Amino acid sequence: MGLKTYKPTTPSMRFTVVPSFEELTRKRPERSLIVPKKSTAGRNVAGRITVRHRGGGHKRFIRIIDFKRDKRDIPARVAAIEYDPNRSARIALLHYADGEKRYILAPLNLRVGSTVMAGPKAEPVDGNALPLSEIPLSVPIHNIELYPGRGAQLVRGAGMSAQILAREGEYVQVRLPSGEIRIINVRCYATVGQVGNLDHENVSIGKAGRKRWMGIRPTVRGVVMNPIDHPMGGGEGKTSGGGHPVSPWGKLAKGKKTRGRRKPSDRFIVQRRK
Repeated sequence: MGLKTYKPTTPSMRFTVVPSFEELTRKRPERSLIVPKKSTAGRNVAGRITVRHRGGGHKRFIRIIDFKRDKRDIPARVAAIEYDPNRSARIALLHYADGEKRYILAPLNLRVGSTVMAGPKAEPVDGNALPLSEIPLSVPIHNIELYPGRGAQLVRGAGMSAQILAREGEYVQVRLPSGEIRIINVRCYATVGQVGNLDHENVSIGKAGRKRWMGIRPTVRGVVMNPIDHPMGGGEGKTSGGGHPVSPWGKLAKGKKTRGRRKPSDRFIVQRRK
C-alpha cells in the first residue's frame, strides 16, 4: 500500500496524507455480501445519546466478514482485494470451489489469484486458517478466536499480528499486539500472517471536514464551558480549576483503570499489557 500527499494549496492540504488505494482490485462490493448500515448518531433504542459526538457522515454498507472460517478443507481463490469503510484493514473476496463467496480480512502478502483454505490440514501460510494446535510457534497470526466456534475477536486491525509463545496441554500462550500474554484454547482458530494495510498508522486526516465525512462531530473541551455545564468549567482565564481531568459526569478521564477487579477471564491473562 502507498500513501498520497498533496501540494499545500490550502492549510489543510499541507498536512493531509491519505491512502493511495493502489492495492485495491475492485471498486464495488459483492452485492450478496452487503447489508445497509443504519446510522444511529450515538443514540440507543430509547433515543437518548449514549455516545457523544456522533452523527452525519457518508452512507455505508456493512460487509459481511467471515470471522469463523468454518468452511473447512475447501480451497478458495482470492478474487479481489477491496476497501471496507467500517474497518482499517482491507478485505479479500474469496470464491470457493463449490461456488460460495465470502469476505475475509486481507493478510499482508495475499494476492489476487492466491489459494487459501481453512482446516486442521491446511498449510501454515498467509491467509490459511488453522486451529492454534496446528500453527508453529513464533509464526505471525491474526483474527484469533477466544472461544472455539464463536468467531475471531482478537487482532483484527490494520498491521496487527500476534505470536504463539508456548503450547501446553489444552492451551497456548499468545502474545497480543498490546504486549499482553494470554492463554487461549488450542481448538480456537486463527489466520496465519499479519493483517495488511500497514500504512494506515501514517494516515493524517488533515482537516476537520474529513472527520465529518466519517460521522464524527466536533468536541467542545470541558475547560471552556461554564461550571454548570462541566466540572472543569469556569475560572478566570485559562484554567481547569486545579483538579484532575474528568468527564462531564465527574468520572476520572485519564489513567484510572476501568477493567473489573475480579473478572473471570483474569485467570487467562499471564502478563498484562505494557
